[in-house]
Amino acid sequence: MASEDPKTAAAAAAAEAAGPQAGETVRTDSWIWSVRLLKTRSLASTACRGGHVRVNGERVKPAHSLRVGDEVRLRHEGRERVVVVKRLIRKRVGAPVAVQCYVDNSPPPPPRDAVAPAGVRDRGAGRPTKRDRRELERLRGLGGPGVPGGPAPRP
Repeated sequence: MASEDPKTAAAAAAAEAAGPQAGETVRTDSWIWSVRLLKTRSLASTACRGGHVRVNGERVKPAHSLRVGDEVRLRHEGRERVVVVKRLIRKRVGAPVAVQCYVDNSPPPPPRDAVAPAGVRDRGAGRPTKRDRRELERLRGLGGPGVPGGPAPRP
């Protein structure tokens, strides 16, 4: 890490100083939030309680103690993150420092579809007509007269 800039090095040193002493542990929800895997600590706690966080293959509660070398699996927004704990920290740090606290073994994110979603109108095309609206609903699968799940046709 000799090539990192002085600001990152100073931030890493401050995070290390604020972290637990040798042999101590950190709460799972606190660590997940500190290394920026989730945006808020309450989201991290909710993910733990909901069974979306596994440490070494076991579902854990938010207060479960993490140690260096533990494998943390986190499911969030349809993506699974797999990280190995490299450094324990308690306080939230900047992204460059947070990346140094874990080894990311996550599978690559799924590719985004290059195709425009069905039913998107060009900007400036004006308000859709009733016929346009019905076609959009049919494309989106929302139903309509004569379509399963749609309103029944009038007699």
